[in-house]
Amino acid sequence: MSAIAVPMSRSRFRPQIVGGTLSETAPQTLKTNFVSRLVCSHPLDFKQNKLLFQDNNLEGSHVIKLGPGNDAAARDALSSWPGGLQIGGGINDKNAREWLGAGASKVIVTTYLALSSAVGKDKLVVDVSCRKRGEGWFVAMNKWQDITDMEVTRESLALLSNYCSEFLIHAADVEGLCQGIDEALVTKLGEWVTIPCTYAGGAKSIDDLDFVHQLSGGKVDLTYGR
Repeated sequence: MSAIAVPMSRSRFRPQIVGGTLSETAPQTLKTNFVSRLVCSHPLDFKQNKLLFQDNNLEGSHVIKLGPGNDAAARDALSSWPGGLQIGGGINDKNAREWLGAGASKVIVTTYLALSSAVGKDKLVVDVSCRKRGEGWFVAMNKWQDITDMEVTRESLALLSNYCSEFLIHAADVEGLCQGIDEALVTKLGEWVTIPCTYAGGAKSIDDLDFVHQLSGGKVDLTYGR
C-alpha cells in the first residue's frame, strides 16, 4: 500500500510537554527550562487549558506522560477536551484502547506498530525520535539515550507510514534547549513525508512557525514545548 500525500496550506502550532534530561537512574540530572504555575490536578486549570486549546482549535496537542505516577493527571487532561488531545508515554498493546476510550483522539507510540491493526492506523501516531550522527539522523530510544541503527530517511518514513496516520519527529539533540530548530532535518522532512508530520525540537519564538512552514513547504507542523 502506498501512502497518499496530504497537502497542507500552512504549518500548524502544536503544544506539547517533553523532557530531554529525564532519567530514572539519575534523577538529579534533570534540568527544567520552564515549570507551569498550574497544578495538573486542579479542575480549574483543566478548564483553562480547555479554553486555551479548544477555543484556538489547537487539535493534535500532545499529552506526554514522562514516567510513572501520572495516569490520573493525564486522564483529567483528556477529559477536559474529549477527542481533542493525543496521548503518549507508555502506550502499548494492552492499554491503547483504554486511553482512546478515555478521550484521546490518537495514541503516540514508538515501537508498538502492531497496534496499527488493533486500533487502526487512523488512531496511531508514530514518534520518531532521532539524533544527528554524521550526515544523517538515527532513531533514539529509551528516553533518547540509546541510538539505534535505524536511519531516518525517505524510505524508512515511507515504510512506517503504512502503519500510522501521523508522524511526531523529535530532534532530540535540540529538544528543550530553546536555541533554534534543526533546519536541515525540517527541510528533509518536507521532502520526505507523505502523511501529516509534526516536528519538535528547539523552537524559541513564534517566528519559528513561519520558518518551519517555509523550510518544509507547509508539510510539517511545529511543536512548542512550553
